[in-house]
Order: sequence, then C-alpha cells, then structure tokens
Amino acid sequence: MKFKIIDIENKSTEKFIMHPVELKDYIDFEVKRIYFISEAKQATGEHCHYREKEFFLLLSGSCTAVIDSGKGKEEISMSGGETALYVPNYVWHGFKDFSSDAILLALSSTNYNPDRSDYLEDYQQYLTIRDKNIKEV
Repeated sequence: MKFKIIDIENKSTEKFIMHPVELKDYIDFEVKRIYFISEAKQATGEHCHYREKEFFLLLSGSCTAVIDSGKGKEEISMSGGETALYVPNYVWHGFKDFSSDAILLALSSTNYNPDRSDYLEDYQQYLTIRDKNIKEV
C-alpha cells in the first residue's frame, strides 16, 4: 500500500460524537504496538523505516506532519479527530508544531526495537534509496 491521508468520519448523536476507523480499510498490517505522543515540546525526529509501517491518528489538538512519499517533503496539517495518515515503510515522516492539547496515536506493525536498526535518519541518504523502495499500489 502507498502513503494515504485519511479523513476521519464523524457520527454525531445526542450524547456524543463518534469517530469510527475501520482498520481493515486503511492498513495492511497486524498491529503489534500502540503508542501515543502527548505534551510535545518540540518536533519529533524525521526519519523513515526499512520495515515498520505505521498508522497515525491525531486524537486531539493539531500538528503538522512532514512527509516525503516520493515527491519531496510536504507539510500536512492535522486536526484532532479529523485526520489520520497511513505511513508505509520507506516513507519519510516526522511531526512538528504540536498544539498544547495534541495527542498523536500511532499503530505500528512492529514491536519496539531499542537498537534503532530499522530507522534511517539521514534525509540525504534517504533520497538515494527513496525512489527504488517506495511501492505504489
């Protein structure tokens, strides 16, 4: 699957607003890990993964995603409960400009590996491998 921006549906009732996300419609992996970022005081590190695929859902607040899915870096504004991103392996990504109430949820295809061998954090090196590794479906 390729990189996707997903608009989250909102279903309003008299009691609440529900934001359903049917994972089968958006991701092609079994979720092995869930984590979330809150109280972010600065940008996350930009990087790509060789194996890991991720699904990011902004639960509240706002932030900006920095993405290179084969066309150079672009910035995507995310709003809580409205925007999600499917980020397959070999897609450069990072997040910045978090509002104070931002909570960014991530679903991952891999378990945590502290040696960071799945990370590529040098953007110039990424550009040398990007086009032959990004898969279009």
